[in-house]
Amino acid sequence: QLQLVESGGGLVHPGGSLRLSCTASEGSLVNYGMGWFRQTPGKEREGILCKSDSGSTTFIKSSVRGRFTIVRDDATHTVYLQMNDLKPEDTAAYYCAAKYRISNVREMCVDQDVDYWGQGVQVTVSA
Repeated sequence: QLQLVESGGGLVHPGGSLRLSCTASEGSLVNYGMGWFRQTPGKEREGILCKSDSGSTTFIKSSVRGRFTIVRDDATHTVYLQMNDLKPEDTAAYYCAAKYRISNVREMCVDQDVDYWGQGVQVTVSA
């Protein structure tokens, strides 16, 4: 059983940066592919960044490419979402997720093939 706890959400101005954290309060992230998803009211949740358990492959949604980065630190059982140059359209509830032993990170992100979800944190980008 894996429990994911997210932190770091909040209000940020357009063009600003924010870093979200996702920590396994119980269990280890070793052997888990990790991803970040987001959802705005009235829209379906979308996968934006997914990284394989080996760390060798990453899926990045085009809308965040060049601005968002996923970094995993298996020593601290934490995955980070570094968000730069934030835009109002990035406003959403952000969720981290884990999938055991996945190499097809596109499948994880696009099909939301996930074993565990975090509780979600709100990110609001506004002037």
